[in-house]
Amino acid sequence: MSISMDVIESEERQALRATVSELGRKFGPEYMREKIAAGEGPTELWKAAGDLGLIGVNIAEQYGGGGAGMYELGIVGEELAAVGSSLLMLVVSPAINGTIISRFGTEEQKQRWLPGIASGETIAAFAITEPDAGSNSHRITTTARRDGSDWIISGQKTFISGIELADVILVVSRSEDAKTGKLRPALFLMPTDSPGLQKTKIPMEVGLPESQWTLFFDDVRLPAEALVGEPDAAIAQLFAGLNPERIMAAAGSVGSARYAIDRAVDYAKQRTVFKVPIGAHQAIAHPLAELKVETELAKLMLQKAATLYDAGEEFAAAEAANMAKFAGGEAGAKAVDRAIHSLGGNGLTTEYGLAQMLVASRLFRIAPVSREMVLNFISEHSLGLPKSY
Repeated sequence: MSISMDVIESEERQALRATVSELGRKFGPEYMREKIAAGEGPTELWKAAGDLGLIGVNIAEQYGGGGAGMYELGIVGEELAAVGSSLLMLVVSPAINGTIISRFGTEEQKQRWLPGIASGETIAAFAITEPDAGSNSHRITTTARRDGSDWIISGQKTFISGIELADVILVVSRSEDAKTGKLRPALFLMPTDSPGLQKTKIPMEVGLPESQWTLFFDDVRLPAEALVGEPDAAIAQLFAGLNPERIMAAAGSVGSARYAIDRAVDYAKQRTVFKVPIGAHQAIAHPLAELKVETELAKLMLQKAATLYDAGEEFAAAEAANMAKFAGGEAGAKAVDRAIHSLGGNGLTTEYGLAQMLVASRLFRIAPVSREMVLNFISEHSLGLPKSY
């Protein structure tokens, strides 16, 4: 297959960037600060994005989506973050869940869930992380057992995003193979009002309008049609959603880096202490120029990953998506730190909107997979080094 990645984006993609940026500017960092202070989700922004068809841009047209790909959804995530209006659930609802349901769900599941996910009227959370498993998905202990035609889900999840906003959760569990007795991964769609599902909010220092939760599944009963795909194929289904997750994490990081750089550059052009604006001094200018280089490089890898993914090149996309996530996470955190330093004391004030990003900027260095686990992947799969874990 011949795959090309145009450095100059098509007019359609440029128009999409402009539309998303215009929408994001109508809300912006002040709106997000108000939502964080009130403990509320960014529901108005989410609805506005859904009304414009931006949330489901990667979902097939027959299910109410835009019929485009991860490249376009990445544009939405990046451009919203670049104007201070980042939506964390874009990483989860249309990217992970929309992809998995589109590829492995039954026709009935697609008809039930995808139109709502595409329009934004339905928000789907994703539950994989467990207290004793962390990055090791092989240690997941949430189990699903048969009870007639139903499934009974028992276990616990932690650091699950946006449960307060979600209508359904794609739960990663394990079911017993009838022939071998071994536990295999299995994915289930669990409505958030299911009896037996308990939710506890995790107090967080990070400034995001979407909350983090611990979930307890106390023998949650689900019908047979809640199972996504086949139990013995779930590991492949699971990884099909992780590349989009990494692509969207990279998009959010790149957008956040752009936002921080823009704030610092604007300030450095205006702030004058010794006859000329501080941006004329290399101690200010060079670090900002370096950030620009690193952010643009991360964006190129983001575009490569999305292009490969949309072309169906699974393994190549996995390598590029991990690299993009790593590069974006590093660039985003570094950009916020240096932007604050460029502004001096003003960088810590509410007026300039950078201080609240300081903790949040570390998010995509830690999640959805840590930078160390990304380096493990690259060491093993890209360099051929022995596996260490």
